[in-house]
Amino acid sequence: MTKLGILGAGKIGRMVCHMTASSGLYQVRIGDVAKAAVDVVGQRYPGIEAQVVDFGDQKSLDQFLKGLWGVVSCAPYHCNLLIAERAKANGVHYFDLTEDVEVTQKVKQLADGSKTAFAPQCGLAPGFITIVANHLIRDMTGVQDLRLRVGALPRYPSNRLNYNLTWSTEGLINEYCNPCEALLDGEVQMVQPMQDQERLTIDGVEYEAFNTSGGLGTLAISLLGKVRNVNYKTIRYPGHCELMKFLLQDLGMRDHQKELATIFERSLPTTNQDQIVVFVSATGMLKGRFTEATYARTIYHRQFDGQDWSGIQITTAAGVCGVVDMMREGKLPQSGLVRMEQVSYPDFLANRFGQYYA
Repeated sequence: MTKLGILGAGKIGRMVCHMTASSGLYQVRIGDVAKAAVDVVGQRYPGIEAQVVDFGDQKSLDQFLKGLWGVVSCAPYHCNLLIAERAKANGVHYFDLTEDVEVTQKVKQLADGSKTAFAPQCGLAPGFITIVANHLIRDMTGVQDLRLRVGALPRYPSNRLNYNLTWSTEGLINEYCNPCEALLDGEVQMVQPMQDQERLTIDGVEYEAFNTSGGLGTLAISLLGKVRNVNYKTIRYPGHCELMKFLLQDLGMRDHQKELATIFERSLPTTNQDQIVVFVSATGMLKGRFTEATYARTIYHRQFDGQDWSGIQITTAAGVCGVVDMMREGKLPQSGLVRMEQVSYPDFLANRFGQYYA
């Protein structure tokens, strides 16, 4: 069996562990800074190795990575650079889920000339959303607009933000505060987060969408010279954006992100009853006609293998597990930087993990 490490035993890490360990193809080792989280996973899956790991300590990481084929980082985004460095030093393939642009740029530098593969940003967005977008424009020429929209939303919102915590609070605030990459009139530009608000209706439900950071991954650079406009926005229920602007801008919480994270975790309940809304639209020339191609899907929380899993757990874990599995099968480059644009949409959906999107 393939020896796979998972760093982070939170919501997503547990789902990655469940998917890979249950497949019978991977010998899983999972590590986290919190002993309680490690113990919970170790008790639920007796066949895996579960251990305490210090994400900020080189020696601790090296001990964890020893003998592994690959490692999936489900750790906080700011831990990923050291994890990636140690993965390279130990000859281990590296995968992560981060939306943080600065960290990803440094991981890409590590990938240069590496004998092992580095596949950052291979969850949902960035990740699967990129695979879909690339698939939609594959037969088009003169592509004018490529719009990518994703939202992780509670099914039953009950507060004024119309939001519940479904994934990393630090990651949520980070994407609301950092500049956003986009292609505008054929040029790569940085646009401000929480701007360019729009309304859209999917399956009869009205949403809003606005700029957030990191969702494009490497797509803007890859499509430079091929597509005129490319942008990514986060989907929320109407009214969310204005309230977040009040907190971040009017109250100055942009400069106190840790404090805001504490407030959110104290005041906003978590929920497993969520839905993931994915929308991608492309316009361009197809068979001599100006055409729009659209992918729209809502993926809900569900129960399988006797456990309840949230939609964000399923979609994010399925994204990275699908990429891991395709690399194990030799369907992706085995060294250097692996971009999500290189992942075949049909092959991904045919994969045992990618099928959760099918």
